Amino acid sequence: MNIVITGASRGLGKAMAHSFAAAGHSLYLIARQPQSLYSTMEELLLAYPSIQIKAKPFDLSVKEEAQAAGAWALATAERIDVLINNAGSFIPGNVHDEPDGNLETLMQVNLFSAYHLTRAVLPTMIAQPMVAGNRGHIFNICSIASLQAYTQGGSYSISKFALLGFSKNLREEMKTHAIKVTAVLPGAAYTDSWEGSGISRARIMEAGDIARMVLAATQLSAAAVVEDIILRPQLGDL
Repeated sequence: MNIVITGASRGLGKAMAHSFAAAGHSLYLIARQPQSLYSTMEELLLAYPSIQIKAKPFDLSVKEEAQAAGAWALATAERIDVLINNAGSFIPGNVHDEPDGNLETLMQVNLFSAYHLTRAVLPTMIAQPMVAGNRGHIFNICSIASLQAYTQGGSYSISKFALLGFSKNLREEMKTHAIKVTAVLPGAAYTDSWEGSGISRARIMEAGDIARMVLAATQLSAAAVVEDIILRPQLGDL
């Protein structure tokens, strides 16, 4: 399968790239920072030399770049079997006193990036031949913050609620086109953003936990779809 992953240079995106590469799938990786993106691509090529891996940087918070990323993925991969909308950002704050512009910034990164990239590739996905009864599978990496408000969640939580709403509407629209849609709602998972936090790695999930669940969701029969994947640390949210 051809797998397109955004936010692929670190964290959950990088973990998902490793999982799909280990399973033998071709990767098309997108992230904003060229240096970290190409470093990740080189790491993956060394680990999995038998698969095809392509990468190109785009700032998906910009509508035109999200659309260009879709055009690049279609031109490079020719067919997209799995699209993982993982690009995202977190800025802490509360609605009543967070800096002006937080909402606009986080909506652009966490919602609009997925919306515009998905719309750019959907016509081709809808028209492409079915493989094993499916035309494709779209994953939107939401958050536990899509379900539950919390202190310092502010605009981040609002944007993730919106991404979950986008996922639900897209699922309803795409089911008759043989395109599956899955919302992934992880709690705290250890990535480099947790370094220096003082939180023990044993207290929170591994990024690979989420990656393995996403991979597993692509392996079901054509008649089955996992609509939501909710994962939390065993001891509960932080």
